[in-house]
Amino acid sequence: MNSTERPRLAVRSPADLVAAVPYLLGFHPADSVVVVAVRSRRVVFAARGDLPEPGTDPRPAARHLAEVVARQGTDAATVIGYGPAARVTAAVDAVGEALDQTGLLVLDALRVTDGRWWSYLCADPACCPPEGTPYDPAASEVSAAAVFAGQVALPDRAALAAQVSPLGGPVRVAMRRATARAHRRLAGLAGEAAGTELTTGPSVRSAGVAAVRTAFRRHRRGERLGDDEVAWLTVLLTHLPVRDHAWSRTDGRDADISLWTDVLRRAEPELIAAPGSLLAFAAWRAGHGAVAAVALERVLAAHPGYSLAVLLDDALRRGLSPAELDGWPATAGPVLRHRKRRPRR
Repeated sequence: MNSTERPRLAVRSPADLVAAVPYLLGFHPADSVVVVAVRSRRVVFAARGDLPEPGTDPRPAARHLAEVVARQGTDAATVIGYGPAARVTAAVDAVGEALDQTGLLVLDALRVTDGRWWSYLCADPACCPPEGTPYDPAASEVSAAAVFAGQVALPDRAALAAQVSPLGGPVRVAMRRATARAHRRLAGLAGEAAGTELTTGPSVRSAGVAAVRTAFRRHRRGERLGDDEVAWLTVLLTHLPVRDHAWSRTDGRDADISLWTDVLRRAEPELIAAPGSLLAFAAWRAGHGAVAAVALERVLAAHPGYSLAVLLDDALRRGLSPAELDGWPATAGPVLRHRKRRPRR
């Protein structure tokens, strides 16, 4: 199945929904509040936020989460809190009230703690006993269907972030040497010290176009780039015309996500901004918002002012649909040059 196609999971009960959430997010949530939104009885969107720290007002984060969900054009939503009741209840209540204010119907409000779920809206002990309802994700038909469809639910968000973390050991030593060779090669090609300008001449752009074409062609054939190829590509991507050319060729195919994940993990720290942003773009196009988020977190931690990452981060936080990215990067040029980064919520 192409990664741009999301499986249609049959959700008929709260237990089914609880089992589906890890596959909607890509990982098993903890200390989280999740909103699963539906349109015409079909799950179309899931958004997650951290539980507020003890003693903090949950309403600002709840309003933001509700605004993100409301932008999806959905009909109704279910709120699920993961964690102890002392932390979950206030957060779930705040999100439910915020969703009410947007006009969305709240179908249910659940708490998941230690392998059991409780409903805040159901008072019938026959279906929602006060001691909670045990569930086993491994035994769920929803989980089985998701796995059959190729969906993955990692143990937690840290495991997801590890998938975009830098490779170390011999790989890092080899890449450091390869990158030094790539800088010397680029300096000779440009006739000036590499990396001093973001604009470049036609010879460097031509080299970049060729490197991008080779990377896509080989990766889509299932081949892995060598160290010198990755290093050469990452150095060339520091030049905006080359980066934008790669961006225009990137979509939500599995091969594109795999390519930019590999390049990001092998790139030297000072060169991760472009491949990390391209991975985020590809993942978002495929509907893998959590992968896009962890890629952007890594980029922005090291390069907080990188324009493409800033733009994607802002759009992701506001819950824009990937469909709104149609036509990028051609339609995003002026925005990238002038947009200031929004403060993090």
